Amino acid sequence: MSTLLEMSGVSVSFDGFKAINNLSFQIAEPEMRAIIGPNGAGKTTFMDIITGKTKPDEGRVIFGEKSVSLLGMSESKIAKVGVGRKFQKPTVFEAQTVRENFALALKNPRGPFEVLRHRKSKRGAERIEAMAEQVGLTEELPRLAGELSHGQKQWLEIGMLLAQSPRLLLVDEPAAGMTPAEREKTTDILVNAAKTHAVVVVEHDMEFVRRLNCKVTVLNEGSVLAEGSLDHVTQNPDVIDVYLGR
Repeated sequence: MSTLLEMSGVSVSFDGFKAINNLSFQIAEPEMRAIIGPNGAGKTTFMDIITGKTKPDEGRVIFGEKSVSLLGMSESKIAKVGVGRKFQKPTVFEAQTVRENFALALKNPRGPFEVLRHRKSKRGAERIEAMAEQVGLTEELPRLAGELSHGQKQWLEIGMLLAQSPRLLLVDEPAAGMTPAEREKTTDILVNAAKTHAVVVVEHDMEFVRRLNCKVTVLNEGSVLAEGSLDHVTQNPDVIDVYLGR
């Protein structure tokens, strides 16, 4: 496993408040990592920096074998090199069918000629079937996305991201608002994705994090407070103090 993303000495301030403070972080490919921490710990800003939404004041963010810096890149360029992000609220095209949503995702990041070629290509159709199976939506392909349950919309969005073949997947609070059965299935989808991708999951739900069964990074005040297995970090007195004891 080689390091896919490496952040070192990253800091960013908003109006004098240090949202991220000398943060260093790395993840391999493939690898699953959970990020936990109290509100205001810098979890969203951390993802904003990786995706290019926020530019840090200092530090390095290096990606891939060629160690390219993500810092000078636009958000769309960062998406093209292989960083996909799923926000907490699903953004699917509700008036389109599940199949059409997948088709849009497949052609989205590529040029207009790809779109024309992809429209009826057999490969595109096979790819859509494979993506639907991966996120358990094969039966739902003809349905309108707006008719899906909250959990199914989340799976569709994860599937749409995976369709774009990102190397790093950033997923924000996937378990929020889900039934226990949906949460369990979401775990399976993400664990499966992490066999071939780097996956970072930001989550509050400790049971969900436990089921991911991966290394955990605890953020606090914009820095890494602790890192290791969930059992290891939840026994750390500092973590208990700032996060779990509340």
